[in-house]
Amino acid sequence: MATPNGHDAAVRRADEALQTYTLSGEGWRRSPSETLQQVLADLLHWCDDTQRDFDAALARARTEHAREAGRAAG
Repeated sequence: MATPNGHDAAVRRADEALQTYTLSGEGWRRSPSETLQQVLADLLHWCDDTQRDFDAALARARTEHAREAGRAAG
């Protein structure tokens, strides 16, 4: 089970990445939901270009998240 500090650290890292992304060369000033959507879309493009399986990576990330949160992946 993840410690509250581990969860908090993960949330801080994600927040910092998204803030950096919104201030990137595109200069986006979007809502958090729109920014997340754009990041995911860009990651899908990156996966296409690098022949990575986005869905498999997402499934592994969901499993890791569930493990860290102390619950079974579903």
